[in-house]
Amino acid sequence: MRKISIITALLLTVSGYLLAQIGHVLQGNGASNFSMGGVATGQAIDIAGTLNWNPAGIAVFDQTKLSINAGLFFATPEVSSTVPTPVGTFFSGTTTDEKGMSVIPSVTAVFGKPDSKHTFGVQAFGVSGFGVDYPESQDNPITLPQSAGGFGHVFSNYQLLQAGVTYAYEVSDQFSIGLAPVFDYAALQVKPNPLASPSLTLGYPESDNASAIGFGVQAGVYFRSEGGFRAGASYKSTQYFGDLEMKNTYLDGSDAGTVKFNMDFPAIISAGIGYSNDKFDLGVDYRYIDYANTDGFSKTGWTQTAAIAGFGWKSISVVSAGFQYKGIEKLPLRLGYTYSQNPVQTETAFFSTSAPAIIQHAFQVGLGYAFSDGLTLNLGYHYGLSSEVSGELLSPFLITGSNPYGAVPSSDVTHKMTTSMLLIGVDFTFGK
Repeated sequence: MRKISIITALLLTVSGYLLAQIGHVLQGNGASNFSMGGVATGQAIDIAGTLNWNPAGIAVFDQTKLSINAGLFFATPEVSSTVPTPVGTFFSGTTTDEKGMSVIPSVTAVFGKPDSKHTFGVQAFGVSGFGVDYPESQDNPITLPQSAGGFGHVFSNYQLLQAGVTYAYEVSDQFSIGLAPVFDYAALQVKPNPLASPSLTLGYPESDNASAIGFGVQAGVYFRSEGGFRAGASYKSTQYFGDLEMKNTYLDGSDAGTVKFNMDFPAIISAGIGYSNDKFDLGVDYRYIDYANTDGFSKTGWTQTAAIAGFGWKSISVVSAGFQYKGIEKLPLRLGYTYSQNPVQTETAFFSTSAPAIIQHAFQVGLGYAFSDGLTLNLGYHYGLSSEVSGELLSPFLITGSNPYGAVPSSDVTHKMTTSMLLIGVDFTFGK
């Protein structure tokens, strides 16, 4: 029982980190939009960002456009932990991730005409696609072998893709409305799996790759004046997913049954303003991400069988700012910045440690080059910083009236990470 309590405490710390990345909402879509900090709700400059954040904004595009983008995402997470020993000393260590690069794709198209009030769009892009690969070690309590009270090698892989068809109607030369049904695909694999109940002798099992289909809707409004002022607002509903059915296997190869876990994608409210002239484009977006009312994030704590019930995140605000300078012919230059609040509450940070998943400060730069009227190459670079997050290990076997989450005395877990991403995109324009 003591061994399982230690494994439970250590395992849930890291698994919380893994799944916390699922809740991370990318601030941009495509090289052009990302390099402007994700600004698009009130400043429709490129089709990839506009289709992501405000369906009404595509009404400004009066030609057929295709945008193909890829982001090469790199992260440098590390986890440090400290636990007390029976002789009154402390055992501490640090493990660094070995997962490497993830690819985030985006393909979008808009079909517009100068003399039509109707504009259509189609889109498919990655919303999130992260994971970790922590090797087993002998010098960090968390990554000790399970036989020694840790959980050994930790691996996760998650993908979340969204696709949809968008329609915008131009009510007037200055005002448009838009609507888009959204379809989602999510896949998750976790080793070990904290959503499953542990065995007293075999510890936590590993899961196979589980997938789920989701759906939702997005609606928006967009305004542009002849003087250059822009404004917009949109609402992307909760993306409702079916259960992830995770088939589990213990480390000795025996069957550990199937666990079902429902995790939706949060509703997002966006509003933005912008200003454009011949030399530059400027925009600011605000977003409210409603984790607190989303299945998988609203609940927290332990189940009666020592699995986690959810991550207990609170809803957050995000602010993005972007600038594009057009004074150099065929060579627009872009800058962007994004600030995000932390959704993790202090007392339950153990369940979903946010530092490796929630980037609080992100800086972006980029540029484009127009080879012709119909072909533009865009490049972007992102660098993200998260504040260091520390908390106590928790164990369901230590729960008392004064210790509701089972904090392990004198223990510590610290996560920190930086992110970087290189983005490349090609935009095609067809017709005059």
